[in-house]
Amino acid sequence: MACGAVVTTCTATMLATRLTQKLGLAYPIISAPMALAGGGKLAAAVSHAGGLGLIGGGYCNRQWVMDQINIAEQHSPNPTMGGTLDVGCGFITWALAQTPTLLTEVLARRPRAIMLAFGDPAPFVEEIAAAGVPLLCQVQTLEHAKRAIEVGADVIVAQGAEAGGHGAHRATMTLVPEVADWIGQTSPDRLLVAAGGVGDGRGVAAALMLGADGVLVGSRLWASDEALVHQNMLDDAVRATGDTTVRTSVADVARKLDWPEQYTCRVLQNQFVNQWHADLPGLIAEADSEAAKWADAWAAGDTTVVSPVVGEVVGIINRVEPAAVIIATMVAESERLLGGGWRKPEQLPDS
Repeated sequence: MACGAVVTTCTATMLATRLTQKLGLAYPIISAPMALAGGGKLAAAVSHAGGLGLIGGGYCNRQWVMDQINIAEQHSPNPTMGGTLDVGCGFITWALAQTPTLLTEVLARRPRAIMLAFGDPAPFVEEIAAAGVPLLCQVQTLEHAKRAIEVGADVIVAQGAEAGGHGAHRATMTLVPEVADWIGQTSPDRLLVAAGGVGDGRGVAAALMLGADGVLVGSRLWASDEALVHQNMLDDAVRATGDTTVRTSVADVARKLDWPEQYTCRVLQNQFVNQWHADLPGLIAEADSEAAKWADAWAAGDTTVVSPVVGEVVGIINRVEPAAVIIATMVAESERLLGGGWRKPEQLPDS
C-alpha cells in the first residue's frame, strides 16, 4: 500500500492511522474549514467527538475569526491542552496574502493545525513551522500536491470536484490514489487526507482503501446542529440530490469575490443560479444591484437567490444532527465495513 495504510491492530479502534497518531486524534476525521459555516462551536464539537475541528477562516475577517476561536474555547471541554487550542483554523490562501498579520494572531493562540487552500502556501510555511503547528495544504491536482510538499506541507488534503464549495476538476476516486502513490514513492513521511464526497462511513472506509490516512468532511458537517447555516438552507439540502448541484462562478460574481479562474464553487441549483450560470457577463454588468440582492437574501435565508454551498454527497444527507452523532455514525459504519461488513450476504462464507 502506498502512503496511507490503516493500522488494523486490536487496539482502541480499527481507524487508528498515521493521521490519528500525528495529530492526537481518536478518529481520522477532520471537519472542513467552511467559510462562515464552520464556526467555533462546530469545530469544538468535532474535536470533542474525536476528530479535528477546523474553524473556517475563509476570507480572513479578523474579528469573525478571533470571535470563533473564543467560541471554540468556550464550547470545548479541554479549551487549551497544555496551552494549545483544541481546534485548528483554515484559510483561503489568496485571501490570507491580503491580511498576513491574521495568521500571526491565530498562531499566537496555538491552534492544533493550520490548513491553507487555493493558492501557493510558500509565503506562510516558515511562520507556521516556527510555531510548531502542523500545516495541512488542500490541493486539487497532483502538481499542486508536489508543490505543497516541496515547500513543507505536513499533510496533503486531496480534494475531488465532488466537494461542495470551491474546487477544480479532478475526481476524488482517481486523485487520491494517484497522490497516495506519489507520496509513497517520494515523500513517505508526509500524510494524505481525502476530501470530496465523504458523507458517511462508506466514504471513510473507501478513502482509507484508496491510500489516504484520513478524511476531510464538509457537507455532512455543514448539515449539523452546530454549523452556522440558515434553517432554510438546511431544509433545501435535506430535500436535494447530488444531481441538483452544479459547479459555477455565480456566487462569486454576486459577492464580488475575485476568485482565480481555475476554481468554481459547487452549490445547489436555484432560480438565481439558473438565471445567471450561462450569462456571467450579464451578471457582472449588474454586479452592484445583484450584490445587494445577494446580501439581503443571505440575511433572510432566501434560497431562491442564495444557494446552499454543498457537494454531491448532499444526496445521502437525510437529516440534520449533532456533530457528535454524525462522527459516531461514520466511525461505526466504517469500522463495520473495514471489518468485513462490505460483503453482500451471498458473498459470505458458509459457517
